Amino acid sequence: MTQNSTKPPIRLKMRIGEIEIEIECQEDQLQSAVDRILSTITEKLKQAPTTPIAERAPPPPRAETCKSIIQKLWEEGWFKTPKTLSEVHTEMAKRGYHYDRTAVAHALIDLVKDGILTRDGKPRRYQYAQKRPP
Repeated sequence: MTQNSTKPPIRLKMRIGEIEIEIECQEDQLQSAVDRILSTITEKLKQAPTTPIAERAPPPPRAETCKSIIQKLWEEGWFKTPKTLSEVHTEMAKRGYHYDRTAVAHALIDLVKDGILTRDGKPRRYQYAQKRPP
């Protein structure tokens, strides 16, 4: 009975920064293949010119909370005249922020509790205005 001395090849995936490498070789070749790849990448990185900070891509936009967006409206003086929940919701949508109306209502109540806005009127008809200037 003869035994097959060839083993199946080994597959290896590596990620170095933004470079992804996939190696397929025999087990006894793996170490030298990895060493060659790492030395080549290291050499290339040493030769690559560094990109000045001004030319780098800007960071991804930061997620903003509903409350922080309404605070920005307040800082801009948007609440100098009283606004309804509907008006606040519409203004946020115009600026590209599409929050659920209940989230906007909760954020407005939080800002009333924080002493930034004041609320006048009857339930379902409240109007929100700045309590103090920004």
